[in-house]
Amino acid sequence: MKVALIGFGQAGGKIVDEFVDYERRTGLDIFSSPIAVNTAKTDLRGLENVPVDNRVLIGQARVKGHGVGADNELGAAIAEQDIDEVQSALDEIPVHEVDAFLIVAGLGGGTGSGGAPVLAKHLKRIYTEPVFGLGVLPAADEGGIYTLNAARSFQTFVRETDNVLVFDNDAWRQTGESMAGGYDQINGEIVRRFGMLFAAGETVGNDQVAESVVDSSEIINTLAGGGVSTVGYASETVDRSDGGLLSRVGRGSEDAVVDDMEEANTTNRITSLVRKAALGRLTLPCDLSGAERSLLVVGGPPEFLNRKGIERGRSWVEEETGSMEVRGGDYPIPDSETVASAVLFSGVHKVPRIKELQQVAIEARENLDQLQSESEDNLDKLLNEGAEEIAPLY
Repeated sequence: MKVALIGFGQAGGKIVDEFVDYERRTGLDIFSSPIAVNTAKTDLRGLENVPVDNRVLIGQARVKGHGVGADNELGAAIAEQDIDEVQSALDEIPVHEVDAFLIVAGLGGGTGSGGAPVLAKHLKRIYTEPVFGLGVLPAADEGGIYTLNAARSFQTFVRETDNVLVFDNDAWRQTGESMAGGYDQINGEIVRRFGMLFAAGETVGNDQVAESVVDSSEIINTLAGGGVSTVGYASETVDRSDGGLLSRVGRGSEDAVVDDMEEANTTNRITSLVRKAALGRLTLPCDLSGAERSLLVVGGPPEFLNRKGIERGRSWVEEETGSMEVRGGDYPIPDSETVASAVLFSGVHKVPRIKELQQVAIEARENLDQLQSESEDNLDKLLNEGAEEIAPLY
């Protein structure tokens, strides 16, 4: 799948930087002219892989390159004002080769949470390609302002995109882990999962062809319909010393029993990995029952992949979600030492974290209204008291 990748804000830029590194390491060609947009010069300078010409600084007239200080209303206003600067960078992307846009943003900060929905609305107005979001929710210990920003931004981001793939930092930060180390580990997890998902169906410099190809239309159709998505992932190291199943094909009838055993092992491994991916730690923890659409991808050495395992995995996902709209396929990676499964669940509804954010937004609005009312009353009282003590000028 060919993706036009745009990182908005500090977290979005760093994740896009990781995606570019992933693309280079794997030899893939899936991200078209990746762009990083920010209001802070230092954040853009800290990127290592996004080309310098693709780093867009906005808001110079208002914040002088110093960021918006976690003010997502200011971030949205700057994005609206400087959207033409972002569009100038987008004009360099060969959109005719692109299957979809992907806007990556941390929803707790100011620039990303404010600007990402603005950009999504702009892209949908101009282009016919689908616009997806990859939104990162802040951990609870990152501070109340970041949770409030996420609560404010999340619904808008979902409304303005065709689907938002969510990664919840709160479910992934480890106790006692440093802030920098935690974010590095989290960004690696994000890239591993979503990189494998978007890479499915693309060539990796070899002539291996998947038995059941996952093409871009299947990914797009799984994400179609809007809403929120989560991804699960599981992997297992394999022993390639015996050559695997395919090396035995055609050898002779005396090896038929061994062949059947290897095929059964391959099938069971794939089915097990699909279950582990779905029931393990999701990018956004949720109840999978009721998920509207799903897609599973199993990648690894071709000799350790087979259609039967994927079909069984799909059947299991259908039972787990109660949905018949489950797609799937394999992703041959000849040089890999592991077999991995990524499972995308789209249109999930039973998400405790989202309900928590919605409640935060409601309580914050009530508190702000109350504080504003008290502030106005206190100001009136102060002015009235002062007026009684000050003698008239004439």
